[in-house]
Amino acid sequence: MVTWEPDILGERFECATLPLTPDPQGEVVATLVRTRRSALQRLAASVKPLSDVDVLYVHGWVDYFFQRHVAEAWEETGARFHAVDLRKYGRSLREHETPGYISDLDTYDEDIEAALTAMGHGVGQRSKRRLFIMAHSTGGLTMSLWVHRHPGRAHALVLNSPWLEFQIGGIGREALTPLLEIGARITPLRSLPHVDFGFYTRTISDQFEGEWQIDPRWRPERGFATHTAWLAAVFTAQRKVATGLDIDIPVLVMLSDRSTISRTWSEEMRSSDIVLNVDEVAQRVPRLGRNVTLVRIEGAMHDVTLSAAPVRERVRSELRRWLTGYGRLR
Repeated sequence: MVTWEPDILGERFECATLPLTPDPQGEVVATLVRTRRSALQRLAASVKPLSDVDVLYVHGWVDYFFQRHVAEAWEETGARFHAVDLRKYGRSLREHETPGYISDLDTYDEDIEAALTAMGHGVGQRSKRRLFIMAHSTGGLTMSLWVHRHPGRAHALVLNSPWLEFQIGGIGREALTPLLEIGARITPLRSLPHVDFGFYTRTISDQFEGEWQIDPRWRPERGFATHTAWLAAVFTAQRKVATGLDIDIPVLVMLSDRSTISRTWSEEMRSSDIVLNVDEVAQRVPRLGRNVTLVRIEGAMHDVTLSAAPVRERVRSELRRWLTGYGRLR
């Protein structure tokens, strides 16, 4: 039985805690967030083109769901919006847990299944509604593999700057992998050198020079510590993408047109991806499946939906154009 409660995002949102199998650190949960609808809103949505669609949004590393405007954009099409805070992130993070830590991205299958079951899309539930998935960064990597392993479950996949390849490319990733795998077996929780200088937080948080209200407990200025086993898990997933997936549904990938990777601040960081090497990611995009659309968006930041207002409008326009063809949006 799922119990819905008011969410931190305000009266338009509610959330439910989803118990998961405990791990060596103790209790584990995921949290599902959804938009609330009045009877009048449900009636208005019923005549919109995506009224038969449920959306599940999956966040990235050092992240949680706070993008109200993304939910509103989907709701305007008639779709019902949901987002999951994965284990050890955001609303799901508990004091006894290592933030964001996991040693195998496939472990998130339990989180995703719990969320889908609460939405009516679990195994054996036979929902008559279509399922669209939207995922960002590490969430995009996770959900690309999930969709590949679970054909027939989802109907469309939208990826916002998915972390499909390591910043120094496949050759660099392969060179580092043996060392990481050894470290993951011997000292899985060993912290790796901190490489987050706080520039991304500076570009997005209204506590600095951005426009978005972000909880510093769940998205610290310089991120979480990274650990050996976690990065080894990411490399394992990226290797699978490089080998080639067979996603059987239409995929939209949205990336910035350029990256700015630097140890020193520059104003270009406000209009480029300062987290990923987007050209390396773009090379991996065709390996996702048979029907993949790549859109490079000028001036976009790492989370393209958090870019400057004119860029966000371009993102929205590109999404609607793609949905017109593949989502039956009219």
